[in-house]
Amino acid sequence: PLSLEESLAALRKDHDFLLRGDVFTEDVIDTWIWYKSEKEIEALRQRPHPFEFAMYYDI
Repeated sequence: PLSLEESLAALRKDHDFLLRGDVFTEDVIDTWIWYKSEKEIEALRQRPHPFEFAMYYDI
């Protein structure tokens, strides 16, 4: 995966290994994916990346 969004999509599809041995519950994984999607991905989309800022706003 090249981004957090792609990583979360991959985790959504394949997370059985995290359920083995009761390491995590399905609810914990779903909540974590939801939180990252709603609180971090959207926030990052709405702001320039630091490199982008340096490239275009360093006048």
